[in-house]
Amino acid sequence: MKNPVIVLFLFLMLTTGFSAIAQPGAIILKNATVIDGTGEEPREGADILIMDGRVVAVESNIKLKGAKEINLTGKTVIPSLISAHAHVGTLKGTTSSADNYTRENVLRHLQKYQDYGVNAVLAMGTDRPLIFEGLRDSTVAGLLPGARLFSAGYGFNTPDPNPGSWMNLLLRPETPEEVPAMIDKLVPLKPTVVKIWVDDHGGNAQKMKPEIYQAIIAEAHKRNIRVAAHLFYAEDARLLTDAGIDIIAHSIRDRPVDGELLNAMKEKNVIYIPTLSLDEYQFAYANQPDWINDEFFKRSLEPGVYEMITDPAYAEKIRTSPDYERNSAAFRTALINLKKIMDAGVTVALGTDSGAFPIRTQGFTEHLELELMVEAGLTPIQAIMLATQNAAKALKVENELGTLTRGKKADLIILSANPANDIKNTRKIEAVWKDGRQVSKGPL
Repeated sequence: MKNPVIVLFLFLMLTTGFSAIAQPGAIILKNATVIDGTGEEPREGADILIMDGRVVAVESNIKLKGAKEINLTGKTVIPSLISAHAHVGTLKGTTSSADNYTRENVLRHLQKYQDYGVNAVLAMGTDRPLIFEGLRDSTVAGLLPGARLFSAGYGFNTPDPNPGSWMNLLLRPETPEEVPAMIDKLVPLKPTVVKIWVDDHGGNAQKMKPEIYQAIIAEAHKRNIRVAAHLFYAEDARLLTDAGIDIIAHSIRDRPVDGELLNAMKEKNVIYIPTLSLDEYQFAYANQPDWINDEFFKRSLEPGVYEMITDPAYAEKIRTSPDYERNSAAFRTALINLKKIMDAGVTVALGTDSGAFPIRTQGFTEHLELELMVEAGLTPIQAIMLATQNAAKALKVENELGTLTRGKKADLIILSANPANDIKNTRKIEAVWKDGRQVSKGPL
């Protein structure tokens, strides 16, 4: 354990029990139902001792003289959520644009995530220079309000400027020989991962060539940086897995995965981020989803988006789109593949692609993703584990974040109802804590 204060107190507890005198700022959350994010069943009547912004113990009947006690009888505590695939800064109103990318807008988005209990996000390849001038690192250290921001820097796409054209800092190599210099451009930014797009967007664009992504993966690995791939097709997932991809950042949606691919993904420790909500958003507004008038959803929307998505003409446009049936089928396949991949023992982590476009609203989408994971056949406890412990693993921050266990940062959500009984109860937020202190009362 890195923190000497916690080391000292653990020694005191082991030698004298929980009767030592607390250091200033010690807090005990009393008598809560605790879901710790490890996949273990809820612990009822548990206390959480927090000191110096970290969890010191989760036990029954902790007594520590001088500690502030907060009675949470009837409440449930879970780790704060982590989105391992999001976008920050480019969304404003009904637009997604590089012009929107300002310090103020980035911080506004991070605060919105935090209000929804999402205390860490990985922006997947659409960031801009201003965050690497101290802003990103300050959020990770907890020095600025809002969620902790992790970044994939500037992602790799094809030479065709149309896919992601508004993300004009994307790297677009035409030959493998161009790749090393481009990777060198990213190294000083210390990206969490390198992002690549390997998709033909429904046959409407060229796809990144294998020799290009093979070079990107090889060069990134030489510099100890992992690579995450945007994809759609099972065959691309197979080829990318063979090439050494570290993270599959979207669902495989064209067909059910087979045993050969499942075995390869597990053997090579590929992390799978299904982004089910992205696929539902592709067709959901053709009709009125059951959450469209829920205040928990509406509060997450940018100005003007609610009016856009409830316009009958907008719904009609989606229903009559030539992509409607394809998108609906892709969503159903994504649900099937999540369950198969989870059952095969592949590491799955929560990510949503929220913030890329106005209909992928930040904050609410992470809770919708939990619901869809359960719809796919996972238990609520499994879904929460994917959104906490496993998402922390995807960001390589599992030593600091992701579970309510000894030594981790006290990033947590206090809920008025137990999500183990109904996953939608993650939306019943009473308080969000970061670094052992309350930072939000939720979006409502």
